[in-house]
Amino acid sequence: MTNRNQNHPVKGSIIAVEPIRKIKDVNLIKTMLKDKPRDYALFITGINTNLRASDILNIKVHQVHGAKPGDELTLNEIKTKKPRRITLNRATIAAIQPLLKQMQANGALELEGPLFRGQRGNGLTVPSLSRLVKKWCQDANLKGNYASHTLRKTWGYHQRVTFGVGLPELMVCFNHSSQRQTLDYLCIQPEEIKSVYENEL
Repeated sequence: MTNRNQNHPVKGSIIAVEPIRKIKDVNLIKTMLKDKPRDYALFITGINTNLRASDILNIKVHQVHGAKPGDELTLNEIKTKKPRRITLNRATIAAIQPLLKQMQANGALELEGPLFRGQRGNGLTVPSLSRLVKKWCQDANLKGNYASHTLRKTWGYHQRVTFGVGLPELMVCFNHSSQRQTLDYLCIQPEEIKSVYENEL
């Protein structure tokens, strides 16, 4: 039975943001965004780096200009103020290259400027990214609640479900204090709990 508060949240309550659970839906959104270099790079970076939306939007051009798969990106997390190092994979680098080429062609390649910009040339905001993610998911006919945090959750969900990464590793990646916290965050029901509900009387 669904918790009533999830469908009818009380004032001030937080509605959980969901990951994109099916690979086919991830691929569909990739296809939809392929001709939009900024949006495609945003989506791919979000689901491949485990960065919070605020940190993705804080990436500067010089941090990824000339980067190769396996290179590290170092930044200070906006939320924690702590330094963070991540490895850029092949998909992320491949997605960023067309965006950099477009920026260069438009004369907008400022090395100290933000990688992801709005129509006026300013850096995108987290609410703007949330609106984009909602639209992408709506266009893909996904049901549920989606926002900027969906990208990070999608990364974690598929690390666990698709690639079989262990919970201890994911706890470290998300800086969580327990495996239960990680499972709840990723909207994953533990297999042992799932099996209990499958018992038939």
